[in-house]
Amino acid sequence: MKTYIYVTSSAENKINILSLDNSTGEISKISELKIHGKPAPLALSVSKRFLYVGRRGIPDIACYKIDQSDGSLIHIGENAKLPSDPNCLWSDRKGNFLFSSYYEGKACAVHKLNADGSVEQNPIEWISTAKGAHSMQADPSNKYVFVPHISGGNGPNQIWQFIFNEHNGKLSPNVPPQFSPNEELGPRHYVFHPKMPIIYFSNEQDSSISAYHMSTQTGTLKPFQKISNLPENFNGENSCAQIQITQNGKFLFAPNRGHNSVASYSINPNDGTLRSIGHTNTDPVPRTIMLDNFDQHLFAAGLNTGNLFCFKIDQETGDLNKVSEINVGLEPMWIIVNDIE
Repeated sequence: MKTYIYVTSSAENKINILSLDNSTGEISKISELKIHGKPAPLALSVSKRFLYVGRRGIPDIACYKIDQSDGSLIHIGENAKLPSDPNCLWSDRKGNFLFSSYYEGKACAVHKLNADGSVEQNPIEWISTAKGAHSMQADPSNKYVFVPHISGGNGPNQIWQFIFNEHNGKLSPNVPPQFSPNEELGPRHYVFHPKMPIIYFSNEQDSSISAYHMSTQTGTLKPFQKISNLPENFNGENSCAQIQITQNGKFLFAPNRGHNSVASYSINPNDGTLRSIGHTNTDPVPRTIMLDNFDQHLFAAGLNTGNLFCFKIDQETGDLNKVSEINVGLEPMWIIVNDIE
């Protein structure tokens, strides 16, 4: 088995194709693919054979077939043209549709994925929401979809709730259609607990993590914990970005843009509550983080430097220990890890 890492460098109009030595955590550069139009969000198909790339300068969604022999990318099909820059891409759980959200476009969308992996030109759904739309994905049952919107004058501080029809790709507003936190949190990205109906949201403006119970009958949310993503003695400017959870539900990680760190948490196996483990330094503005597929390593890229750090995860404590780094170019926006047998 070989492990490949794909990282978009928006400022340098390219995708880095890297390899990972799973035993040491060493990252090596294989090649780079030039893509004009500020490539940013990435999504991997359920089959793990296709990579979807959102371009913000064009804007559109491009599809690349992943060569199973060397991890290289081969462009296929016609790019799906968009009216606004895509902020996030995510496949539904069955691999038949592609979700996308639009910060400035004040919308979320669903595109059909064709049999050859390409993206259908016209979206099945284009739903107007509000400014500040961020992550968009389906819950493990593939029945419910959430679209968080940040706050701070750049969004309504809401989580939009939808019912998803996995057969035709249609979205229907849930009841209620939005969840509005009592505080100005700015929900941005989220992950699902692998064993319990719990969702964890990173809050951009509040620099915190919120935990919600999700009703498996209705797909609605009920908050039960909020915890700061920062150390107690930090008083500088900061915002949160992406969020990751291990497949065994033992640890959760979220970066700080300002404090320039990754916050680590242990997860209570009985009730899903979070306990802070500590903070690990990164390069400035760690916008994107990602786990490998075996939860052995965490990757964090500094937006200002282009340095990608690889941390080894202590399987008992959740502590992060840096084992390697590599420069991937300015403004790394997204990381995808893929294993090929």
